[in-house]
Amino acid sequence: MVDQPIGVKPASGSRSRAGRVLVALPVVVLLIVLLAVGLGSADLPAALAWQLRAPRVLAAAGVGALLALSGLAMQVVLRNPLADPYVLGTSGGAAVGALLALMLGCSLGLGAAVGALVVTALLLALARRALTQADDASARLILVGAMLAAVTGALGTLLLTLTPDPQLRGAIFWLVGDLSGARGGLGCLLLAAGLAALLIWRARSVDRLLLGSEAAALLGEPVVVLRWGLLAGASLAAGWAVATAGSIGFVGLVVPHVLRLGGVQRTRDLAWAAPIGGATLLVAADLLARTVAAPQELPVGAVMALLGAPLFIAFLLRGAR
Repeated sequence: MVDQPIGVKPASGSRSRAGRVLVALPVVVLLIVLLAVGLGSADLPAALAWQLRAPRVLAAAGVGALLALSGLAMQVVLRNPLADPYVLGTSGGAAVGALLALMLGCSLGLGAAVGALVVTALLLALARRALTQADDASARLILVGAMLAAVTGALGTLLLTLTPDPQLRGAIFWLVGDLSGARGGLGCLLLAAGLAALLIWRARSVDRLLLGSEAAALLGEPVVVLRWGLLAGASLAAGWAVATAGSIGFVGLVVPHVLRLGGVQRTRDLAWAAPIGGATLLVAADLLARTVAAPQELPVGAVMALLGAPLFIAFLLRGAR
C-alpha cells in the first residue's frame, strides 16, 4: 500500500495552481446546486421546486461535506492518501449501528455514531502502533480496516435478513446510500462547519503531524492526543453522515486527493476546500442517480462507488509508480 507524507510544501507553480482551484471551486458549487434544484422541475412553480428539491440538495451537500472532512482527518492521522471512512470500515460500522438502532427503536443518529466509534476503537486496538508509531503502521492499519469493512458489510447483510418485508427495500437502499428521503442537511452542514473550523484552528499542529510523529513531538505537539481527537472527529462525522443518508463511500478518498493533485496542500486550505468539494461531488452524484434512469431513482451510494472505485485503483497505481 502507499505510505508517504501528504503534506509536502508546495512549489510556487503548485501554489498558483492551488489558487486557481480554490477560486473556481465556489463557482462550480453554485452551478451544480442550481442544476440539481432546477433539473426536472421545469413544470413546477419555482417555490414548489425549491420546496421539493432544496432539502434533498441540502442533505447531499451536508453529507458530502462530512464525508470529505472525515477522509481528510483519517489521511492526516495515517499520513496515507488512501485512508477513508468507507475503506477503513467506519462507515460500515455506522451502518450496522444504525440498523440495530432501527430494529431496537432507538435513535438512528446515536446508533450510527456509536457504531462508527466502536469500529474505530476496534481498528486501533487491532493495530495499536497506529498512535505511537503511525509512520510505519498506516499500511497495516488500512489492511485491518479493509477486513473490518468486510465484516461490517457481512453483519449488515445478516441484519437485512431480519428486516420485515415491508421495510426491506427501503433498508437496502439506505444501506447502499439513499438521499430520496434524507433530511437534516442543515445539521450536517453545521457539524461540518464546526469540524472545519477546528481543523483550521489546529492547522499548524496538523501540518506538523504530517512531518511524522517524532518530528511533531520534538516541535512540542501532543501527538497521541491530536491523533485521538482527529479520529474521534472523523468517526463522528462519518456516523452522522451515515445516519442521514446511509452508507456512501469514496467521497472522503476522492475529494482530498483531487484537491492535492490540484496543488492544495496546506491544511488551512484543505479544511475549507474539502467540505465544499465533498458537497459538490455528492450533489452531482445524486443528480446522476436521480436523472440517469428517470423516472426510476438509483441509490446514490452505488453511483458514488462506480465513480470512486476506479479512481481508488488509479490513485493506488499512481502511488505505486
